[in-house]
Amino acid sequence: MADHYEVLGVARDATPDEIKKAYRRLARELHPDVNPGAEASERFKMVTHAYDVLSDPKQREQYDLGGQGGFGGQNYGGFGDIFETFFGAGQQSRGPRSRRERGQDALIRVEVGLDEVIFGTHREMEVDTAVTCETCRGTCCQPGTSPVTCDICHGTGSIQRQVRSLLGNVITSSPCGTCRGYGTIIATPCVTCQGQGRVRARRTVPVDIPAGVDTGVRLQMPGSGEAGPAGGPNGDLYLEIKVKNHDVFSRNGDDLLCTLEVAMTDAILGTTTTVAALDGDVEVELRPGLQSGEILTVKDRGVTKLRGAGRGDLKIGVHVVTPTRLSSKERDLMQQFAASKKAPAPELSHFQQGIFSRLRDRFLG
Repeated sequence: MADHYEVLGVARDATPDEIKKAYRRLARELHPDVNPGAEASERFKMVTHAYDVLSDPKQREQYDLGGQGGFGGQNYGGFGDIFETFFGAGQQSRGPRSRRERGQDALIRVEVGLDEVIFGTHREMEVDTAVTCETCRGTCCQPGTSPVTCDICHGTGSIQRQVRSLLGNVITSSPCGTCRGYGTIIATPCVTCQGQGRVRARRTVPVDIPAGVDTGVRLQMPGSGEAGPAGGPNGDLYLEIKVKNHDVFSRNGDDLLCTLEVAMTDAILGTTTTVAALDGDVEVELRPGLQSGEILTVKDRGVTKLRGAGRGDLKIGVHVVTPTRLSSKERDLMQQFAASKKAPAPELSHFQQGIFSRLRDRFLG
């Protein structure tokens, strides 16, 4: 790595004004608009970087310390070297930190229909997230270039300082302010991702939603979340399920619940009817004398169990519908029927909340 003072052509004790004048002179000479050659372009980059470092008092001080190889002629490498110097034992330095990091986890909410829950479903989800930059492939550099070693910390990612203490002079280490602890500098960042190695984009994620899920269930998809910086591994994608309400059917665990309205004559005489369930037609037999509030159970026509084998049941609550309008002939027939039955007079019974409350209690009981 060339010495910054030599690049600008100034002495090591040059004043800030002298450094600025040298940079302006070289910049006018080497600027791509004046000198379009490849060699001049490379020198222009070196001159600009040298000026950036030496024009900043803090960075210049760090560069001078690093360039002199330590403090007072002693080249300590950190606490490990101090322990080795005083106690004869050393420890391994952590070194520069990596630009590659794991991406963040992502959470999206997915609405599914009750009919999709029975056997599960497949979805193609559109996700707006971070993906690896296709231009630099996660390197953060413009194609054809690569990171350069930081000339402040010389690739270590940290700067050492000498601090006086009760024990004498102690060497402390802190992250390099120039490279932010990476040990390298992206001299020519990728113009697409601005040196991040990833961009925001919309992508399609295939999702298999298993049977039996319910509202609030979270499904984990490892490696389908945000892409990490600098080509780091992806985080995970979590799907939070919400099952939409159905106009006819509701759910209790793995059972499906519905209400069947039955004509009074069918309840008295009995009949066979077909119910359009969520997964196909179901034939239901109504026995003679069927009462409102009774529950008819159809085995294994509910929701597939999320954990374990088999399915729940389809439970059908009966609601006998009493006609509100009768023709004169129908009224005569009903009166004849009532006379023949000689039913007892109406009387008080146990308090009940109504048909739907009774159905709910029987469903859930």
